[in-house]
Amino acid sequence: MSNNKLRFSLLVIAILLISGCSISFKTKDGDAGNDAGVYKTSSRGEKWAQTVLIPTVSGRPKVIGGINVNVLVMDPSDHKAIYWGSEGNGLFYTYNGAKSWQSASSLGPKTINAVAVDPDSKCIIYAAANNEVYKSTDCSRSWSAVYFDNSEKTQIRAIAIDHYDSANVYIGTSRGEIIKSKDRGETWRVIERLKSDIKRIIISPSDSRNIFVATKNKGIFRSLDNGDTWESLKEELKEFKSSTNFRDLVVLGGNPGYLFLATNYGLLKSADNGDSWSKIELITPPKKAKINAIAVNPKNVKEIYYVTNTTFYRSLDGGENWTTKKLPTSGRGWKLLIDPEEPSVIYMGIKKVEKK
Repeated sequence: MSNNKLRFSLLVIAILLISGCSISFKTKDGDAGNDAGVYKTSSRGEKWAQTVLIPTVSGRPKVIGGINVNVLVMDPSDHKAIYWGSEGNGLFYTYNGAKSWQSASSLGPKTINAVAVDPDSKCIIYAAANNEVYKSTDCSRSWSAVYFDNSEKTQIRAIAIDHYDSANVYIGTSRGEIIKSKDRGETWRVIERLKSDIKRIIISPSDSRNIFVATKNKGIFRSLDNGDTWESLKEELKEFKSSTNFRDLVVLGGNPGYLFLATNYGLLKSADNGDSWSKIELITPPKKAKINAIAVNPKNVKEIYYVTNTTFYRSLDGGENWTTKKLPTSGRGWKLLIDPEEPSVIYMGIKKVEKK
């Protein structure tokens, strides 16, 4: 064996030992394929490549292109570190911009509903699965439960961490509770009951006092005081029919901040933290777009992307003109993630088309 091959083999073995990786996943149709997994572009969507390899001791990488993406999250302190929460196959992560992946095997083959990384410590990670929240303090090597809901039917849908004070952690439940910890998950208390399935909690990157919560069918709620008081934005969105039915939300920095909201109506924009909204003209008419995910360049708010079950859309002029690309897969475009340091790099999470 040459020195180069020997060094490579030792490196792979070290990675696997450190991560505790046991390559065993649950899929009905096998792990390989191009109908799920993560795709990456370095050309703003012009060309895509599937990035779904896990190194193994044998030297033949494990292909996980048949595993659905349920969550796709970037470490706020490291744009090369990405977390892929799957359906029924646990959590995967990469530290090299998806060139290769590792499995957080000690977490088990769970469906991951949400992931958040501590902005002050990349080795502290929270993951929600079913009615529990798990925490790792050693870069995914081991996990412990820090929240458990009494009802097995309840799902923890959202996690967010305060970037000003990362001891503050927020979670959202399918029952509609917003629950807060002030001590990194040691203790919890309910700060609001919205009575609608909470889909997303997003803290403004420019002011952590501003928190936005998206619900399944009651629209968007906002707090401007660290969650002490809450207000519905239903009145501000009332002219847009079906705008209470949530699809995706992007919150950008600035003062006041930009918000981009995808609903059953279409794509909406606010340039004042949600006080007022305007529609972004799409090629498809209102209520026909069926947007699954949106992404916006944080350095240029006119650069907007969204994805549907079949098509990737891009506008470089704030929505005045759009280019369309057929997805490079038979699966559905489900999540979008833009690299804030290299905005031409976009990650797309894919889910398989459900068989009827």
